Amino acid sequence: MDKDRIKGAAKEVTGKVKTATGKALGDEKLKNEGRADQVKGKVQNTVGGIKDTIREADKESEKP
Repeated sequence: MDKDRIKGAAKEVTGKVKTATGKALGDEKLKNEGRADQVKGKVQNTVGGIKDTIREADKESEKP
C-alpha cells in the first residue's frame, strides 16, 4: 500500500471531523476547510491507488 493512500485516508478523516465540528459550532470557515481536506484526501488516496496499480502491473510484466 502506497503512503499516499494512508495520508489521503487520514486527511479525509480529519476533513470529516472538521466539517462536523464546523456544522455543530455554526462555523462556516471550519466546515469549508473540512470539505476541502476531504477532497484533498480523496485525491491523494486516488493517486496512491494509481501508484499501487502501476507497481503491481510492473511486477506482473517482470515475471517470465
